[in-house]
Amino acid sequence: MKFIGIIPARFQSSRFPGKPLAKLGDKTIIQHVFDNALKSLDNVWVATDDVRIANAVKGFGGQFVMTGSHHQSGTDRCAEAADILSNETDFDVIVNIQGDEPFVRKEQIEALKSCFFDTNTQIATLVKVIEDQKTLFNPNRPKVVLDKQMNALLFSRSTIPFLRGIEKEKWLSSTKFYSHLGMYAYKADTLKEITKLTQTPLELSESLEQLRWLENGYKIKTAVTEFESIGIDTPEDLKYAKSFL
Repeated sequence: MKFIGIIPARFQSSRFPGKPLAKLGDKTIIQHVFDNALKSLDNVWVATDDVRIANAVKGFGGQFVMTGSHHQSGTDRCAEAADILSNETDFDVIVNIQGDEPFVRKEQIEALKSCFFDTNTQIATLVKVIEDQKTLFNPNRPKVVLDKQMNALLFSRSTIPFLRGIEKEKWLSSTKFYSHLGMYAYKADTLKEITKLTQTPLELSESLEQLRWLENGYKIKTAVTEFESIGIDTPEDLKYAKSFL
């Protein structure tokens, strides 16, 4: 099984314009992501529609591919990049590494890759056991319930499962809850297919694109990670991230 890493990155952001090129220590955010992805993947590309990001990647010796500016999600940008790259490199699985997570770990990518030991895996993603009440009831941290084969049954911004007859203060000690970390890997053919799907009622209700795939019958294999995701969405997040250097 041959893997390729693609990091979708755009310059425009309503909350943090130019985020990929913001400095975190002595590197830009996008270089941190790129360098950490290389710890687990031999072939990593940044997919962008902005020449400033492309020039920055070229400047630190990275690979980039130019994509359109019309994409609504990182998955769509990955799909175009993968289509372009298929003409010059061979791969079976695309790992979509978020361009705003400078502390992505080798262990997380390896966990995603391990999902494809099962040749039936179409899509893989990461989950983490929830350990605190704040995360458990935070609608900005999607939750997921799993079947016995570690496939996702449902994602929601609500806390799932709902524990009937148990006080919410006791939920964490009563069962295991999982949060979803938005890193994905897809078989090449599957990525092409899912980007052609139209939006579905569940996706529109929750604003979670992975629900579109589930509603259309695709299976999403999950791997459990022990490591928290640290994304940077705002300048304040960047200040917080500096404490981890």
